[in-house]
Amino acid sequence: MSDNLIPIHEVVQQRYGAIAQNGGSCCGDECGCDSQNSLYEANMLEGLPVDVTGLSLGCGDPVSIASLKEGETVLDLGSGGGIDCFLAAKRVGVSGHVIGVDMTPAMLEKANANKAKMGVTNVEFREGQIEALPVADNTIDIIMSNCVINLSPDKPSVFREAVRVLKPGGRVSISDIVTEGEFSPELRADAEKWAECVTGAIDVNAYTGMMREAGFENIQIVDKVGAEDIVPRKAGMPRIFSARITAYKPA
Repeated sequence: MSDNLIPIHEVVQQRYGAIAQNGGSCCGDECGCDSQNSLYEANMLEGLPVDVTGLSLGCGDPVSIASLKEGETVLDLGSGGGIDCFLAAKRVGVSGHVIGVDMTPAMLEKANANKAKMGVTNVEFREGQIEALPVADNTIDIIMSNCVINLSPDKPSVFREAVRVLKPGGRVSISDIVTEGEFSPELRADAEKWAECVTGAIDVNAYTGMMREAGFENIQIVDKVGAEDIVPRKAGMPRIFSARITAYKPA
């Protein structure tokens, strides 16, 4: 990974480490994502402690469209405090297994504390970057990710890694911030805005194009919600929205 990618990782890690320790939102006001439990159906959150739901920093619900089955192995990219891992664990049952990968030590500490508090046995958390996953080849049934891939400075590597670790016929269920149009180079260079889930977002066609180039097929945008439906759109910005995307690795 080239040196110019390192500052983005550092800024993102610092921001999310501070959120893990002090609370707060992951995003700037342009993208409209926040620690919103309204992203999930209320019955999905039953039994989860506030330490889990309070660190729900996503922009959507990838679990509901994942079609999880008993006994499956699930990988969550950028697992944070663990909310999507714990929701997935309920659906795959004790015969299934959920792995959360996150690069921020403070988030991993929170996630493991939540795991211990809940007595969950079919979830584990691993430290690592989503561009170089600490996961073996062809071992995962389904990958989920919630408002994280937009933060990566090397999205093609994320998608290549996803294809590598998925079993043949495996699938992804992603909620992420994408755009219609592109940010200016000046905005792209703003690492703070990037870490707020804003200027790391790319055009949805470029996003799905990277997935296709990595080897995914049957890529579908399940739904999308424009950020301007939540906060006013600012002049000079591309349209920003949250999309839920599914795709498959060839069998």
